[in-house]
Amino acid sequence: MDSPGYIVLSRLVAQTRASAVTANNIANADTPGFRAARPLFGTVLERQMDAQVPFGGRDLAFAQDRATWRDTMPGPLATTGNPLDLALADPDGFFAVQTPRGERFTRAGRFSLDGEGRVVDVEGNRVLNAQGQPMQVAQGDSRIEVMGDGTLRTENGPVGRFRVVRFADRQQLNAEGDRLFAAPEAMQAEPVERPGVVQGAVEGSNVRPVIEITRMTEELREFQFVAQMAEKEGERLGSAVDRILRRR
Repeated sequence: MDSPGYIVLSRLVAQTRASAVTANNIANADTPGFRAARPLFGTVLERQMDAQVPFGGRDLAFAQDRATWRDTMPGPLATTGNPLDLALADPDGFFAVQTPRGERFTRAGRFSLDGEGRVVDVEGNRVLNAQGQPMQVAQGDSRIEVMGDGTLRTENGPVGRFRVVRFADRQQLNAEGDRLFAAPEAMQAEPVERPGVVQGAVEGSNVRPVIEITRMTEELREFQFVAQMAEKEGERLGSAVDRILRRR
């Protein structure tokens, strides 16, 4: 394969990646706290070795998958009436949960109590308090109230305050699944003093399905166009080889 073929192939790989990211967004349109993602592509310039660029020509440009950008706009709030469904008015805040892999962060505040009275998320991860310990409600406590600052209290008094944090650069967080984020070791979590916790509500996904489906349609057309280019390039090479062989 010569240079045009490799250029087309790099674009085909990039377009496959873009379609996969958009498909994942559509699949999580109803996932609480989900953040839509966008691939970031760059151009890699390469000069042909031992060859002069023809008049009016330029360096070879290959497509490169550089990174994934995350849309940090908050999703819409849906009122549920569940006392342990919690949303954050602060667009930069995250609840902290304890997982088998360590501390992780989420905006999906659909919580519940396990058999021992600990507050857990939908995957059973323990939700942490401001001291980094699992938030736990005493057996028999039935009336749960969560204040705007994240303090949980029952009919027997305050239980603890949810650990809500923010990060200087949310783009550096690594997504784990569709609800959790992991912070790099060098990144420090900053406590949020006034997170604006909303009780009885859940933040939805910020994916807009109509826009994502439209984008998927456009990306499918782009993929088909690039695939046709690759096919034509293969036919051109085959035709060139046939002509060379005939001359011999």
